[in-house]
Amino acid sequence: MAERKNTDFDRPGGYAMPKGATQVHRQAAKAMIDADVRLYGDSVEVHQPRQIKNPAPKYQAVDPDTRVYVGDCRDVLPNLPDKGKVDLIFADPPFNWDVPYDQWHDGMPRAEYERFTFDWLDACIDALSPRGSLWVNIPDDTAAEAVLHLKRRGVTMINWCIWHFRFGQHRDSSFILSKSHVLYFVKDPDNRIWNSNEILEPSDRAAIYADPRTMAKETNKGLRVPMDVWYGQYWGRIQGNNKERRHGHHNQIPEVYLERIIRACSNEGDLVLDPFLGSGTTCTVARAIGRRSIGVEYSPVNAESAWDRVINVGMVRMDAALGRSSAIVQPRRGKREKGGTLFLAAASSGEE
Repeated sequence: MAERKNTDFDRPGGYAMPKGATQVHRQAAKAMIDADVRLYGDSVEVHQPRQIKNPAPKYQAVDPDTRVYVGDCRDVLPNLPDKGKVDLIFADPPFNWDVPYDQWHDGMPRAEYERFTFDWLDACIDALSPRGSLWVNIPDDTAAEAVLHLKRRGVTMINWCIWHFRFGQHRDSSFILSKSHVLYFVKDPDNRIWNSNEILEPSDRAAIYADPRTMAKETNKGLRVPMDVWYGQYWGRIQGNNKERRHGHHNQIPEVYLERIIRACSNEGDLVLDPFLGSGTTCTVARAIGRRSIGVEYSPVNAESAWDRVINVGMVRMDAALGRSSAIVQPRRGKREKGGTLFLAAASSGEE
């Protein structure tokens, strides 16, 4: 069947804006509530949270309010006084890959791990405010199950992003792993916190081709919201002598990753939560840019290290990736100043 050009648009420069994805996600969220979707983890009994009256944080600071609780997030989240009031949750859970975390058993039978995943996802959904957003960093082998469970809980997918890094672990038996899935879900797609202007970057149309159509826009000339594959300088895995690195922590996420999410999906003074605090990146970035935050960490040792980072070290790459082009080729010669603005493309996708 011949493709039919979309002519339902009114855009400067005469190019169309495709429609459909967000609307489809909304419809799927409604339909999945009533769908009989069965997953392997459903065979395991649901976790029953311990009753903790007025749970006390292990660490706390003010201006802005920053708290770290030590314990199992499946027990802590349902008992928080902030339940139902959290504006943004970012979760980077254990992947069940036999990583030697302090005290945590990272080698559950598959069904138990899926049930664990569903239980903490449920606790996160219940903790969110009506305008809240949930972001989940998850690997290939659990992404599909996480998406299906979130959909059957009735929350709406906004994006399925990819965090791409260049230094995956070497292997000969398959392609080298160089990504993680970044799932973005909300309770209400029509009433969510979304600050696109906080995370704009030069578009390829401007930075590479000097396309005059991108300069014909009334606002944000030559700029765009980042694409859903994230990469570039400072976006790599934290390893070696990287100045962000916290020794003794595994699979540390770069600050620029959290800064993009927190700026886009929360406002100054809003409440951000991380149920798997790890090295403390979420609370470190949230505090640096004026958000209140809560971290939950299973290991007392990791929680102490994370708190030291939050309070005594702080964010070391503030705004390092904001406004940088993610183009992977150099600007076309003779076209760099078309449209009235000179754009310098940060063509390298290298990582520190």
